[in-house]
Amino acid sequence: MSLLSIRNLQTEFRGPAGIARAVDGVSFDVNPGEIFGIVGESGCGKSATCRSILRLFAGATARIVGGEVILDGSGDLAAMREADLARVRGRDVAFIFQDPLTALNPTMRIGKQVAEIIRRHRQVSRSAARAAALELLRDVHIPSPERRLDAYPHELSGGLRQRVVIAMALALAPRLIIADEPTTALDVTVQDQILRLLKERRDRNGTSIIFITHDLGVVSQVCDRMAVMYAGRVVETGTVRDVLDRPSHPYTRALLDALPGQGGRDRDLVPIEGSPPGLIAPPPGCRFAPRCPFAGPACTQGMAPPLHPRPGATADHLDACILTEVPHAPA
Repeated sequence: MSLLSIRNLQTEFRGPAGIARAVDGVSFDVNPGEIFGIVGESGCGKSATCRSILRLFAGATARIVGGEVILDGSGDLAAMREADLARVRGRDVAFIFQDPLTALNPTMRIGKQVAEIIRRHRQVSRSAARAAALELLRDVHIPSPERRLDAYPHELSGGLRQRVVIAMALALAPRLIIADEPTTALDVTVQDQILRLLKERRDRNGTSIIFITHDLGVVSQVCDRMAVMYAGRVVETGTVRDVLDRPSHPYTRALLDALPGQGGRDRDLVPIEGSPPGLIAPPPGCRFAPRCPFAGPACTQGMAPPLHPRPGATADHLDACILTEVPHAPA
């Protein structure tokens, strides 16, 4: 049984120009002990999808208008009362935000912030919570953890702040962690350390992780399965090896063709022409069709194609393209 099952999730954001459906019929499963990657360009709906899981929206401009978010086979998080969902956040599902400096309270010492999460969900003394916070800082390999407990966020480097945020996510041993581009602002060495830390936690405790990123190299390095999103919809999903080695949607193929080193060291990069469509009034048919060099008249008509398997593909390798074959972009 899947740990998390998302079915036809739809989330709308209301703005001055109208209502944008940033998440439009998204479905996928996350299995126990699995790292599931979600990739796509900025604005494709990756973060909106994952914030919808815990309803982590600022203000009243966003709302879930359809679909289900089923955790461990029982309880629809999308329909759960706020008081009940508050008990799920942190305890069962934790969120690692992209920017640790804004995720941390700048006026509180690190130890107090980590301990506060523990005391909010468990009946423990301040001293016991502080001791647990110290162990968490050790678990995420923060040097001199005793000293860091009394530091403020601005006194730590970006990599150490991200480790603190990860420690806070691990505080209650959640079954699922959602990591929203946790390595984007870090240098390559620190990025590798953070990725190793997350994989270590999965391997040690069997924690499931949803990893949001725009970096296909990171997905290849840490994820087991993945979904590719475009304009609020999932356009391809499957194992990392299936999707990256045998992409079956033109958008996935275009992302790979735009990477350095694909198809030969001396090959010029192939950019994806144009830009994603607006989500207030998206085009009919396949939303990638206006940018797709292989699109035909049928691609721009009717509803967006649903995910479906292709003949000869593995059972869980699905895509949302009506083309029978996806060629490489011209070199």
